[in-house]
This record gives sequence, C-alpha cells and structure tokens, in this order.
Amino acid sequence: MANLIILPPAAKYLKKLKDKRLKKLYQDAIDDICADPSVGDPKHGDLEGVLGYDIYYNKINYELAYTIEERVIEGTDETETVVVIMAGTRENFYDQLKRYLS
Repeated sequence: MANLIILPPAAKYLKKLKDKRLKKLYQDAIDDICADPSVGDPKHGDLEGVLGYDIYYNKINYELAYTIEERVIEGTDETETVVVIMAGTRENFYDQLKRYLS
C-alpha cells in the first residue's frame, strides 16, 4: 500500500463536498489508487507524469489527478507515495490543473 499526500486544492474540494455518496466514491477512488497506483490514465503533453482517475456520479464526470513519487527510506525497500493534486468536476478541470502546476 502506498503512502498518501493530499495537496491543498484537492483537500479543499473534498472538504467542501456535502454529498455523502460522492464523498464515499472519492474515498474509494483514493483507496483504489493507494492499493494500485498505476490504475489511473496517464496524461500527455503539458500534464506528462500526471495520472487521472474518473468517477461517474449522477451523470456527471468527476476527476481526480495524482502523481506517483518513488522515495527510498533508509533500511527499507523503495516505497511509493501517491500525491493527490486536484479533485473536481470534469468541466475546466485540466485547465485549472495546468495553472496550478505552472
């Protein structure tokens, strides 16, 4: 199981969610990603190195963007750290993500 870091844009969005089912879907997605970090779709171009995870709920497409970092901790094997960058609806999601990363 990978370690998890949630950056402020994702934490802020997840904290503001009122719909408990949607919040549960995001939590399940994060659990899936921690269990198998390669489960997301790799992005191309400006977003090289970022993976995206799609969540469908109430006919709306939600996104979760994350990266995988390899860290070597002394005395142990390599461990993976999943960094959740941003979460939100699909509309303008990748434009906002590009602005945040630059």
